[in-house]
Amino acid sequence: MLLFGLAVYYSVSLTVIHQLDDTLRIRAETVYMNTLIDGIGNLQVALPQLDLPEDVFVQVWGRDNSLISASQNILILNSPLDTAGMHSSIPVFRDVNRGGARLRVLTVPLLAGNRLEGILQVGTRMDVVNATQQTLLEVLLIGTVIAIIAAGMAAWFSSHQALHPLDNVTRTALQITSADDLSRRIPYTGSSTDEVGQLVAAFNQTLSRLENLFHTQRRFLADVGHELRTPLTVIKGNVGLMRKIKDFDEESLVTIEDEVDRLTRMVGDLLLLAQAESGKIPLAHELVELDTLLLEVLNQMQVLTHDRVKLNLGDIDQVLVCGDRDRLKQVMVNLVGNAINYTPKGGEIVVGLGKVTDRAQLTVTDNGPGIPPEDLPHIFERFYRGEKSRTRQKDGKGYGLGLSIAYWIVRNHGGRIEVNSTLGQGTTFCVWLPLAVNDCKEITS
Repeated sequence: MLLFGLAVYYSVSLTVIHQLDDTLRIRAETVYMNTLIDGIGNLQVALPQLDLPEDVFVQVWGRDNSLISASQNILILNSPLDTAGMHSSIPVFRDVNRGGARLRVLTVPLLAGNRLEGILQVGTRMDVVNATQQTLLEVLLIGTVIAIIAAGMAAWFSSHQALHPLDNVTRTALQITSADDLSRRIPYTGSSTDEVGQLVAAFNQTLSRLENLFHTQRRFLADVGHELRTPLTVIKGNVGLMRKIKDFDEESLVTIEDEVDRLTRMVGDLLLLAQAESGKIPLAHELVELDTLLLEVLNQMQVLTHDRVKLNLGDIDQVLVCGDRDRLKQVMVNLVGNAINYTPKGGEIVVGLGKVTDRAQLTVTDNGPGIPPEDLPHIFERFYRGEKSRTRQKDGKGYGLGLSIAYWIVRNHGGRIEVNSTLGQGTTFCVWLPLAVNDCKEITS
């Protein structure tokens, strides 16, 4: 704004001065056309006969710097209008101060051939220039003040409009905090691609994740309470029965022992998951013969089938991976045990191991009842139970932690677990793990 004002001021000033110079040049030409040289070489000029405005001053000087003629309005002035201009050999415009007045003076050498015969000076007051500059300066100052005020108001309005959605974000966030209602979302009618829209979208996504987290936490606490209540109720009932009959019933003692074991496993698994999520469980990084480990697990799990289901070994390759042998064994035990629990009598379980490019593939397939599609995305959540979910055993011993533990172990070995299931046909769990590279110095991700 300042540079623009200076440019306008300078441009208008030059224009007015050029117009003034043109006027002086015309007056000088008029005087020059009425200048004569007599027979003895003296200048003859009749200025009083010329029609000159009152604000135009004219002097004609001889080559000896003597005043030959002057206009009526400066007859009393015996010195040149522009003393410095008297020594110029070419026409020159100069600003001079005479008697407190600012003048614009044109000095023109009068030549006869190449001989200097005299000097003509034509001047005029610069009142028009001064007035124009003063008026322009006032206009620019007023315009600048108005522009600054307008810019400030526009900036305030723009910032208010831009920050208004942020005020809504803050207000809604405070309302959510005070009401403890994570189901609310921040409304935004603007573009989703601008900065505020992206902020609102990110905040709403955070609210969604927090809402899911709190729901999961509430469900987890409710499920833990339910799962702990069941064995405690069984234990309390058997203790009460033994107190009534005043005798140690072996069957009741076995039941109590089983329920205590169940509680112990549950607490151990919960502790394991808590430590895993806090990063406090170190995993060994050693070479593991996955095929040998799988055969060992199958031999141990055959006992749990009680000849109720068939546990068969499918195709198996020699596979080496890097990781924690005990934790990988726990994955196999959990997956095979899960299949045994949910495969009906006379059913079949097939376990296979192979290589696909740079990955090991472990599969556990059963022909059990299958998992409903709506439950599949949640089966690795702790204690998740759907209407027909397999995450609880029919005998009440399942508590939905085995798959969560298996998922965590596989993920922290750089792998993943996939599950495919069809109701009435069965389920297949597929574990992918990176193959060992350079004696476990690195694992392909």
